[in-house]
Amino acid sequence: MLPASKSISNRALIINALAGGQSELHNLSDANDTQLMLRLVRSGDNTIDAEDAGTTMRFLTAYFCITNQNKILTGSHRMKERPIGILVDALRSLGGEIEYLEKEGYPSHHIKGFGGQKADRISIRGDVSSQYISALMMVAPVLPKGLILALQGKVGSRPYIDMTASLLKHFGVTTNVQANEIAIPNQTFKPAPFTVESDWSAASYWFAFAALADKAEITLPKLLNQSFQGDSAILKLMVELGVEGRFENGLLRLSKKKNAQELHWDFTDCPDLAQTVAVVCAVKNVNGFFTGLESLRIKETDRIAALQNELRKIGADLIEDDPEHWRLIPSTSLPKSATFLTYKDHRMAMAFAPLATQMDVEIQDPAVVRKSYPNFWNDMNAVGFAFQS
Repeated sequence: MLPASKSISNRALIINALAGGQSELHNLSDANDTQLMLRLVRSGDNTIDAEDAGTTMRFLTAYFCITNQNKILTGSHRMKERPIGILVDALRSLGGEIEYLEKEGYPSHHIKGFGGQKADRISIRGDVSSQYISALMMVAPVLPKGLILALQGKVGSRPYIDMTASLLKHFGVTTNVQANEIAIPNQTFKPAPFTVESDWSAASYWFAFAALADKAEITLPKLLNQSFQGDSAILKLMVELGVEGRFENGLLRLSKKKNAQELHWDFTDCPDLAQTVAVVCAVKNVNGFFTGLESLRIKETDRIAALQNELRKIGADLIEDDPEHWRLIPSTSLPKSATFLTYKDHRMAMAFAPLATQMDVEIQDPAVVRKSYPNFWNDMNAVGFAFQS
């Protein structure tokens, strides 16, 4: 059983809190990020520990600020290395009172409250993290003057912005999303029941299993063809890597087909797929030509460096031709076994796990999958993979 989408779950929890907590939310993700959000969004504690959950940290920063709460937000060592300055600057310009407690521009930070709206239009970079933009979009309706967001430069992960707009619409809020401008007037949220769909990011690992296995017939439940999620791009992307997905009777059936020799792909709108796709290309002797990987530097780890280190263990590599273009050099011969580090990153663990179809694999710190897919190893075991601990 695939987990529910944590991206949708976390947005629904923030919006429900802003709407007074009256909505019935069904099929919330069991991912640690969402369980944290569920607990922390209604916490009466003065200090809020978001651990390693990026959306939880960023969404709660905006939520606690605009709802005029006095909170200290902190997190794991890696969270304190992930920038939040762009969001804090935006909230300050709106009237938020926020003080950094450690390094300027990074958690931990003290939200002292909201002194009244100072501006109704702000500019924010679109090329760093869509989570900043989504955080501001969700609190915009409760601002007395509403909010216009002017997005500067290239906009990354745009499907996540569209996801936020769709969820706001479900809860009664009208948004006007243009190419580089988002306008959200002051409005009242309307409580409404909501069911979270399954997670396309989690599904991507099963596409990888299908691609790398000698034979495969995999059925995945509760995925929507017309999805909020940008990672539904895996359906189209994996056709190039030898997997066809067909929706039949509410299920997605995966089967093998011939793959291409090259893959040209822009990951701007789906960066969380990059690690999985890189591993599949490496094994299937597909030359990859990638763009849109810039945001991987500020994820749970520096995913570019992590990928380079671990791909080299199987004779592959990820080469930076320039700051916007990357080449995946595939392996010519896999070793019989290898041990892969996860760098405290759930997606590193799950991206390299499908190699078990071709070789013996050891994953260091496998428990990191709790962040987004707690039952991943159980699901692998259920389809016939043996584990030693």
